[in-house]
Amino acid sequence: MERGGATRPATRGPGRPLRTRLPLPPLPLPSPSGLLPPVFTTAFPAALVTVLLATGCVPSERTGTPAPSLPPTSPSATAPEDVCVRIVTHWAREVLDGTSYGDYQSMGLSNGQYDILRDAVDAARPVRERQGTPAAHGVIGRHVRGACAERYRTGGPADEGAWR
Repeated sequence: MERGGATRPATRGPGRPLRTRLPLPPLPLPSPSGLLPPVFTTAFPAALVTVLLATGCVPSERTGTPAPSLPPTSPSATAPEDVCVRIVTHWAREVLDGTSYGDYQSMGLSNGQYDILRDAVDAARPVRERQGTPAAHGVIGRHVRGACAERYRTGGPADEGAWR
């Protein structure tokens, strides 16, 4: 016995065999109504079999037709122009409203995108004074959309150097 009345578990020492556990073969699960092929009854836990049955994700042996499946998905990528429009418009509105803080890097913008933002905000300020914030946001949206389209017309920044 150790201190406090607790015993230590036995450890492997000289002349003492190391105990290893052998994997047990999977137990066959009863198939409700005989709907599942044998591979499903031996390889999957009962909970997963239940989920597969409930969602209709297993083939039916009665009809011989495969279960319905989800359509294949293709990775969706956002065009650089769309990303530019989205982030520059967001930050231009924040700058116009006076609620942003930081430089272009903290905003996640490139130097070229920041130039677009400054031009858009400069164009929107007089409109906000004359016509209000919604009109200024419209100016920002149009200005940014056109500038980002020009910037990414060839698929990447039209300037020299990746940092632009």
